[in-house]
Amino acid sequence: MAAPSNQPVYRATTTAPVNIAVIKYWGKRDTTLNLPTNSSLSVTLSQRSLRTLTTASCSPSYPAEDTLNLNGKPQEIQSSKRTLACLSNLRALRKSLEDADSSLPKLSTFHLRIVSENNFPTAAGLASSAAGFAALVRAVADLYQLPQSPQELSRIARQGSGSACRSLMGGYVAWRSGELADGSDSLAEEVAPASHWPEMRALVLVVSAEKKDVPSTEGMQTTVATSELFAQRVSSVVPERMTAIEDAIRVRDFPKFAEITMRDSNTFHATCLDSWPPIFYMNDVSRAAVRLVHDINRAVGRTVAAYTYDAGPNSVIYYEEKDSELVAGTVKAILGTNITGWDGPFYEPLANLTAPGVALENIDTRVLDALKTGISRVILTGVGEGPISVEDHLVSETGEMVNQ
Repeated sequence: MAAPSNQPVYRATTTAPVNIAVIKYWGKRDTTLNLPTNSSLSVTLSQRSLRTLTTASCSPSYPAEDTLNLNGKPQEIQSSKRTLACLSNLRALRKSLEDADSSLPKLSTFHLRIVSENNFPTAAGLASSAAGFAALVRAVADLYQLPQSPQELSRIARQGSGSACRSLMGGYVAWRSGELADGSDSLAEEVAPASHWPEMRALVLVVSAEKKDVPSTEGMQTTVATSELFAQRVSSVVPERMTAIEDAIRVRDFPKFAEITMRDSNTFHATCLDSWPPIFYMNDVSRAAVRLVHDINRAVGRTVAAYTYDAGPNSVIYYEEKDSELVAGTVKAILGTNITGWDGPFYEPLANLTAPGVALENIDTRVLDALKTGISRVILTGVGEGPISVEDHLVSETGEMVNQ
């Protein structure tokens, strides 16, 4: 529905990145405020490969409720407490500006029309909700011209999706769990910008674009309630790893970064397996990719690759740009060039490769067979920046959705 020509339509559009945790967030100490049981740390991935694009708009002519459209489909946001919490917080901040300056248009009183698009599969273990809520919060904050910093906005994004608070910043981002009951100290913090370690690369092996059997929120609650390993992870394992991996990032020590990343992924999935009933996010293809990474590192004689898995079967393999041929080149040789994803801005070092970086006789044949048949696409990316304001609006000047 278009707005009448005499009624203004206010718009702001932003892109937001996916982030992939290397120290995992899993478990909540407060489900309403989305307060985590432990701190976490992630790498923000380049929006040249993976991004959510979101336009937030408002107008006095819009119908009497907020609306959200995701990937061309209307979403039922009135029953989404998380979305409503984010919008309520943002409106309150805008209203405080309007109360202090009577010349400002009363945007906080207008209903919102939000349109969002992902360029990657939703709910398939690629942190779509993190990018989505980060984009929503940043776009509405821009629409409302809020002065709050990304760190301050991370408190709001966290209430939509815990991991979303980390997607409000680029580079290497920590989400501090905090201790206060109101969650005011549970926020994101940039450990290092993308420019500090720009050589970091990531290869995503998409095992399945289907929705996972056990949603993350349900899985977390089961693990917290039933896993005997979980308490030890929270109390001692994660705090020690957070300190160690932040040190590794500061000095750009990839082998140290890699080992901590892989061990934390393993520990996270061990707590899922230790839940009752057990939760399986990884599958046979996932485990083949784990063996592949260890085979590559063993063949090279040093640690050049690291795997990590969120709550899904997709593998994210980190490596440095200088080792692109050894890591991504070997995967390319295994999967062949017909599979989707061997293109884009991070493909150049691999484009002319005709031989694997690591000879395939050094790779377990069971790994080769599993990956050849079990990977549906690859995504080549690297470390990147936080949200970016753009003029590529998904809502027209008259309030209508724009077909991209």
